[in-house]
This record gives sequence, structure tokens and C-alpha cells, in this order.
Amino acid sequence: MSLTKTVYAATTMALVTAGSATAENLVIATVNNGDMVRMQGYTDNFTEKTGHTVEWVTLEENVLRQRVTTDIAAKGGSFDIMTIGMYETPIWAANDWLVPLDGLSDAYDADDILPAMREGLSYDGTLYAAPFYGESSMIMYRTDLMEKAGLEMPQAPTWDFIREAAAAMTDRENDINGICLRGKAGWGEGGALITVTANSFGARWFDEDWNAQFDQPAWNEALTFFVEMMNESGPNGYATNGFNENLNLFQQGKCGMWIDATVAASFVTNPDDSTVADKVGFALAPNTGKGKNANWLWAWALAIPAGTQKEDAAKEFVEWATSKEYIELVAANEGWANVPPGARTSLYENENYKAVPFAAMTLESINVADPKNPTVDPVPYVGVQFVAIPEFAGIATEVSQEFSAVYAGQQTVEEALEKAQALTNDAMEAAGYR
Repeated sequence: MSLTKTVYAATTMALVTAGSATAENLVIATVNNGDMVRMQGYTDNFTEKTGHTVEWVTLEENVLRQRVTTDIAAKGGSFDIMTIGMYETPIWAANDWLVPLDGLSDAYDADDILPAMREGLSYDGTLYAAPFYGESSMIMYRTDLMEKAGLEMPQAPTWDFIREAAAAMTDRENDINGICLRGKAGWGEGGALITVTANSFGARWFDEDWNAQFDQPAWNEALTFFVEMMNESGPNGYATNGFNENLNLFQQGKCGMWIDATVAASFVTNPDDSTVADKVGFALAPNTGKGKNANWLWAWALAIPAGTQKEDAAKEFVEWATSKEYIELVAANEGWANVPPGARTSLYENENYKAVPFAAMTLESINVADPKNPTVDPVPYVGVQFVAIPEFAGIATEVSQEFSAVYAGQQTVEEALEKAQALTNDAMEAAGYR
């Protein structure tokens, strides 16, 4: 028996499922990133095991968020499983929009889920979404370009060092940008990156009385620094670049540094896809010496909307896709570097995975993120790159649009911050926070 078949057999034996009486066709909404696309390639195994078929609706990140939010709020019933994250899960669970995942099998071992991921995907002590993978953010950098610049990357660099290194690595004649960062509008795209950057500069979304803080000096300092650095050393058109666009640039050798999701490490070090796979180093997201690194905490997770008529079959899929056995299945076929990271404690205790060059830095980045104390000064909210209130997604999407207009040269930092201050306070007053 081949290794793949052996692992698949182990999966079949180990997963104790609900055992639906009839085969179902599950409609799953997911994001168009590499790990989710990879999962789609293995769903024949799930169908063979259970008899259930799977229909995928694969969407760009901003579109996914809009589609699933609209559908679940309207009880549209378009999906049996949704890919959501730490922001949506507790809010939707509080509205009784999600099926609680409290009936998973002993073989699934829910206690093995990393504490940071389990807490972020729970409401009132109950898990409502299972992490397919978890992530923070970190620096991925070209070791050869750093050496050529005569610099050495610290394990925990400052933003000033990053700006210096970015300028030193920039080579416009050879289409090499010293740094590639998200500028794309969307609260979870460029909005996430500028929020954690601002956290490290001492900025906050709100003070303790829910007053917007965009009129405070720390936001001006953070946004000005970001824009100046990107204008000096970033790619043209960065205002429309998100995760996938920057991933492509880095893989093509066009970025000296990229600060983004830790999950990207497997893609930039994969020689099948990356031209610089053997020249990548890793470091913690930058800081300004104020005690907060510019890194986030997130999980792309699978949740079951309460309106589905296929709850049992949906739970079977969630178990299969987020299990230890699925990790082993991917490892057997594609190597340990390509398994879904950041979700399970046992993965980081596995000697095979410890040998993966980015494993330790990923776990350290996850562990230093603190959703309950995300900023230098006290705040009334939970969340690192988001504020865990229902109104945030709409407000932050508008704010990110104003910031992207700055990146595109359409308005000044001061103009964007003034608009952000006004629209945020107006929305919070309308919602009854002030």
C-alpha cells in the first residue's frame, strides 16, 4: 500500500463521523488562497470516505466576506459551510447564526487546537468554527538582498530598520522593490495591515469611551511613515495590492521584504512556485520600541450556518478538513512544509514539522499577538487587526478606502484621517456607542 493510501486509510479509521443516512451535496464558500485551493484537490478523498459530494464557491477575500455576511444575515441558505474568521465567529454565534461544534468526535481531539485559535473561534466557551489554518503576520525577506545591502535582519526589527533596509534593497532598474505591503481597500486586506502597523506606533481605533482616535498624532505618524516608505521602496500601484498580488511579486523575485500572513511562508519557499525559494528568511513583525509588534492574529475557519438542511454531513466535512489526519494526508503527498499551519498544538510538537524553517517563527508570532491588549494604551475592544463589534466591518472598509486613496496619491494623509475620524464617530453615534 502506498504512503498516501496508508494515510488515507488512517483518516478513514480515525474520523468518527455522524454517519448521514444519505449522501449529500455540500456547497462550501471559501477564499481563493493557496491552502484552500489545495484542500479542494483532496476532496475526492472525502467523497470516497463519506459518499458526500462537494461544490465549491471560491471567491476573492473581500467578495467572500460580503457574500457570506449577506447570506447568513438574510438566512439565504446558499451555503452549507462557510469559510470565516475570528472576527465573524463570536458575533455570528451570539446571533444564533452558526451551528455549535460541540459534538465532534473523540478522534478529532478538539483540545489539540491551539489555545489562541480555540478562544478566538469560540463564543461563551463553545467552539463555533474549526480552524483550517491559523496565522499571525511576520517579515519574509530575501537573505541574498539583505546580505548585498550589508545589513543583518534582527529577530525583532524596528520599523526604522525596515525602512532603511527597504531603501537599500530597492533596485528600480532590475524591478526589485525593497518592500511589498498591502494597500488594497478592505478591512481584512489593506485595513488589517495598516491597523497592526498603527498599533505598533501607539495608535488606537477607539479610546475607552468609544471615541475615534484618527485625530491623534500616533495615527498621523503611522500613516505618514507607511506612505513615505512605500513611495520610496514599494511597487507601483501598491494601492490595489492585497495578499495574492504581493505573493506573486515576492515569488517572482520582485520584493526584498514582505510583511504579511505567516501562512505565506510555505508558498514563498516552495521551489515549484517561487524563484527565490532558497533565499528566504523570517523575522517578527516590526515594532517602534513601544511594546507592540505589528502582527495580527487570524484563522481561516470552517463554520456551519444554522440554516443548513445538511448539518450532519457538514460536520463530517468540517472534521475531515481540520483533522490531524488531513494534515498527515497533505504531508504524505506534498511534504510537511505545505501542511495547514497554526491550528494544532501537536503540529508544533511533531519532529518533522520542527525541521520546517518557518515553523518556529510562525508559532512565536501567533503567541505574541494579544487580542485582549492589542495596543499600547487601553482600549474597550478585543481584536488585533479588527475591533470585535458588528459595526466594525462596514466602518473599517470605508476607512480603508480613504487610506487607499492616499496610497494612490488622490488625497493627503491629513484629509484621509479627517474623513476617517468623522465617518467613524458618526457610525458609532448612530449605533449607540456614544
